[in-house]
Amino acid sequence: MDPKTPPVLALTGPVTPERVAGLADAVRALLAAGDGGVVVCDVSALGPPGLAAVELLARLQLAARRAGGLIRLRAPDPALRALLHLVGLPVEVEGEAEEREPPLGVEVEVEPGEAAV
Repeated sequence: MDPKTPPVLALTGPVTPERVAGLADAVRALLAAGDGGVVVCDVSALGPPGLAAVELLARLQLAARRAGGLIRLRAPDPALRALLHLVGLPVEVEGEAEEREPPLGVEVEVEPGEAAV
């Protein structure tokens, strides 16, 4: 495997508590074997978005962070993305720039007559 290409873990449904533990172990193992610090989780076959999927992704993200890495989603359903945003789970999506807060001290220019936020 190319060191610049992160490993991919395909997630399929249905999500059960027993599978969650095994998948968290798989994320930790992939991070330990690689050197990029990222595991791509292909969620295209995960099934309908719901709280079980959110819990799975939260646990995988926690396992990855504890191992010094992170997960990145591949092909998430728009409803899953909306649900993750609703519950406040920050997960990167493959092919998108990271969404981070601008550094402190950076000022945004406003047009004359507009209120500064």
